Amino acid sequence: MKLAAIYARVSTARQEEEQTIKTQLSAVNDLVQKRGFNVVEKYIDEGWTGDILARPALDKLRQDAKAKLWQAVVIYDPDRLARRYSYQELVMDELREGGIEVVFVTIAAPKNSEDKILYGVRGLFAEYERAKIGERFRLGKQRKIKEGHLLVSEPLYGYRYIAKKEQVHGYYEIDEAEARVVKMIFDWIDRDGLSLRGIVRKLQEMVIKPRKSKRGVWATSTLSHLLRNGAYIGEARWGSSYAVVPENPKKIEKYRKVRKTSRRIKPKEEWLMVPVPAIIDRDIFARVQDRLKLNFFLSRRNTKNEYLLAGKIHCVCGRKRGGEGPQNGKHLYYRCLDRILSFPLPHKCKEKAVNARIADRLVWDEIANLMSSPELMKKQIQRWTNSQHDKIDSSGVDVEFLKREIARLKDQEDRYTKAYGGGLFSMEQLKEYTVPVREKVALYESQILKSKQEDRDLQSTPLPDDKEVEAFAKHAVEVLPNLKFEAKRGIVMNVLEKVVGTREKLQIYGFIPVTNVNVCTNDRHRRDIPRHDFGENDSKIIPFQFEVNIPLLAVNHMQN
Repeated sequence: MKLAAIYARVSTARQEEEQTIKTQLSAVNDLVQKRGFNVVEKYIDEGWTGDILARPALDKLRQDAKAKLWQAVVIYDPDRLARRYSYQELVMDELREGGIEVVFVTIAAPKNSEDKILYGVRGLFAEYERAKIGERFRLGKQRKIKEGHLLVSEPLYGYRYIAKKEQVHGYYEIDEAEARVVKMIFDWIDRDGLSLRGIVRKLQEMVIKPRKSKRGVWATSTLSHLLRNGAYIGEARWGSSYAVVPENPKKIEKYRKVRKTSRRIKPKEEWLMVPVPAIIDRDIFARVQDRLKLNFFLSRRNTKNEYLLAGKIHCVCGRKRGGEGPQNGKHLYYRCLDRILSFPLPHKCKEKAVNARIADRLVWDEIANLMSSPELMKKQIQRWTNSQHDKIDSSGVDVEFLKREIARLKDQEDRYTKAYGGGLFSMEQLKEYTVPVREKVALYESQILKSKQEDRDLQSTPLPDDKEVEAFAKHAVEVLPNLKFEAKRGIVMNVLEKVVGTREKLQIYGFIPVTNVNVCTNDRHRRDIPRHDFGENDSKIIPFQFEVNIPLLAVNHMQN
């Protein structure tokens, strides 16, 4: 019986609610039974668009296909694999080259060059139709806006949305209770000169909650958008920005359901305006905009201090630590961001601040010492190798025992088959006896294959040899002592995975690429740092993990 896998995908929450995954799996299971496949794995991507190839379940499927954990994969339709024809072909070619049979429920997979051409034409037409539908939607929305329609999923705070009735378009109506809050917020900025955090504190004291919030408190980002929204002076705008892929994302994530998470403002002449009832006077609105600019200019966040571990240092509670200190840079600290993220509610984390100057120096000295010492790097390689072997040993998979069990089960299945041949029981009884046996055999075979794949992954991890380590260390000894802060920062961003810091000790984790010693950084907050090629295309790494104790004298100089 051929081992098989199943792949299914839905792209929206609505599709999930309509149970299209169940619909796909039902049709796939029917085909599986018809073809006599034994399904050993299911790969399901829920909420992922087919325009993105980097999907968790699909990547796992491709990885397991290379490891030959099964011989066939069953998919409902090619567009479940990918929306773009080029992506479909890339994955299908990869599977076919690995000897994996690709089976679709809706159509037959192409078997020769002629079928492949017809299949390609079908995919291109489908891609063209999707683009055409998208353009129709865009032009339709644009026409409705020009006719005075409001296209909103959630009305702006201070308004109620009155849905379309017969020939009357949907429109905004002022919500008097929320409008009073909006006027107070603008007044606190215009008259009292409060900051956004000051407004958050005042709203919390008055027990005025936002319309939607899990914590029940206002966020400064929400207030910032509210105070800059021209709808409050009667000018609701549509199409003022467009989505783009972020150039310097806050988080480097392998899997992103939405790639275009940043927005760029269009030229004002391209904006479309819809008149709505005004809540705020134009003069007050203009003064508030000037005040917001002044507050931003005077904000402490604009002080320029050097934090070597910014973005990499964490608190033991799990949150990150952020740099904080005066502009003169004498007393800089890494404080847990829990007190900022919990504001205006009491913060839960009671961990004290870590002196930034001391932490930066200790971590850099340890990294520089590690990169300059072949002996220390070899010890880290050996430590990591031992830990991986221990992880495999602790998985509890006894390959020899599983092989003996498979042999025993196959003997059992043979006895059932011979008994059926001798007329001792019917076909239905034979299936009842043999199906559980075959399922166990398939499960054990899958466990053996996974165990072998883990061992192959360990063997194939690109660790450097002794000569490469020694050459890297020799170069590091020459380069590291003369680096400026920007270069050190670049190395830290590419070498460190994270630092977990308390007032007593620092736990340091990371990977050293050994084929390149140039400097690079992807620190989004430092545009002035030069970008080079440190670690971006390295093929060999040294995983490291160690602990640094902070001297007692340094602890005594730390403040809360």
